[in-house]
Amino acid sequence: MRALIALAAGALFGAGLALSGMADPARVRAFLDLFGAWDPTLAFVMGGAILPMALAWRIRPRMDRPLADEAFVLPETRTLDGRLAIGAILFGAGWGLGGLCPGPAIASLVLYPLSVAPFLLAMGAGFALHRFTIR
Repeated sequence: MRALIALAAGALFGAGLALSGMADPARVRAFLDLFGAWDPTLAFVMGGAILPMALAWRIRPRMDRPLADEAFVLPETRTLDGRLAIGAILFGAGWGLGGLCPGPAIASLVLYPLSVAPFLLAMGAGFALHRFTIR
């Protein structure tokens, strides 16, 4: 049942990315181009995500456990350190250069397989590098 819920959530997320145009790297790069042909679409998508998340944070304290798990899994620390800063810088650089981040990249694989495959390979290599060197 948990796998089915995860699949449905992922499909909904991917459909939302495709419908909003966020699976298109050119649209994301246009959002980051503040001094050129700026496209505010991503700001509206992020703004639209605030309402359901705010609602979820209001409902969560009233629930003993999630609907499809034994307990809520929330971050245990709020420490801002060098590893977090470096990760954020690398994420932002990759997002700015490629116009993709992991979720939209996977969704874009269906729409633009040849152009997004190098990004996904590089992302996978970065994941593997982190796993085998940092942990």
